[in-house]
Amino acid sequence: MAAEAVLQSDAIVRALQGAFGRGARRQELLKIAATRIHAAGSPYTGVYLYMLHDGELVLEAHQGRPTAHARIPVGTGLCGKAVAEGRDINEADVASAPGYLACSRETKSELIVLIRRHDHVLGQIDIDSDVPAGFTDAEHAAVKEIADALAVLL
Repeated sequence: MAAEAVLQSDAIVRALQGAFGRGARRQELLKIAATRIHAAGSPYTGVYLYMLHDGELVLEAHQGRPTAHARIPVGTGLCGKAVAEGRDINEADVASAPGYLACSRETKSELIVLIRRHDHVLGQIDIDSDVPAGFTDAEHAAVKEIADALAVLL
């Protein structure tokens, strides 16, 4: 039997849709996503929502540990690599990842899920975990549901 996700994405998607229906703008929607994902607890240590602006990822919302990486050029670090390659990244061991940009020394694994409309990347949900190999396929699928909802609402 496949492992169930810690993250209950359906409740987060409903919260995002409700906020959108009440007139919430992008900043509020991103903050809701960051707060709710982080509230799931381990493995969600730090949640960072970056939006793509002129070839650069710009941090627009986060929950958890702060990061010095408020702007990341496309192609730099795992976040920039995900956009450059147009794919999600589930890195089980960040210490072995070439070019990794550390937000925290405690981070052991990272999940990056693109927010995209068809082939157009709008941004990404970047999640750090203090747990090695912290993100299962079920966790990745749950975060993808949230990213897909944001792509429609933003």
